[in-house]
Amino acid sequence: MLPPGAPKFRRRKADRPAEIVSAALEVFATKGFAAARLEDVAARAGVSKGAIYLYFATKEDIFRAVVEQAIAPDIDKVLAMVAAHPGPFEDLLRGLAGRFAGLIDSSPLGGVAKMVIGEARNFPELARVWHDRLVSRAVAALASAVAAAQSRGEVRAGDPRAYALQIVAPLMVGVIWRETFVPIGARAFDLERVAAQHVETLLQGLMTREGP
Repeated sequence: MLPPGAPKFRRRKADRPAEIVSAALEVFATKGFAAARLEDVAARAGVSKGAIYLYFATKEDIFRAVVEQAIAPDIDKVLAMVAAHPGPFEDLLRGLAGRFAGLIDSSPLGGVAKMVIGEARNFPELARVWHDRLVSRAVAALASAVAAAQSRGEVRAGDPRAYALQIVAPLMVGVIWRETFVPIGARAFDLERVAAQHVETLLQGLMTREGP
């Protein structure tokens, strides 16, 4: 309970940056970066446009906050799962595919990823933030897991980083399909089923079948 005479908006004011970030995530995912207006973000967050400038100097600053606060925590949990998994590698891949597909289906992550891909040439800072905070870390974590599985004799010889790209590529194509073609009437794919089928297909060529 607030003490007598305390302003009633104190808690609301403390929540405003998070509300702005959440609103920006939705606006970026639906409108893209160039078309997103601060007025749109403010309206969705229930604040004035001027209030946004109390916390963020530019639209790029808002995007960085979206990545850091709204997207990175979920990705970090997945990467922690990868780092903590002792083996077998095929169990990791099956769990990882389902987890990542579920994350894409339950959040605007795919829309923001499409935005970054589509607007990276005009806004290279978006790609830089996305790569440095998310993509490079995910590829490195997967490559490290592949290398560890190779050392245990589970995975065939090959470039671990290239294997990491092979693991994630079909899901990224699925995201692009969903965000680009489904809105114009194309038949959607079930990303969880795509992920599960991809993993079983990949394992046939990836595993040595001689490991533990």
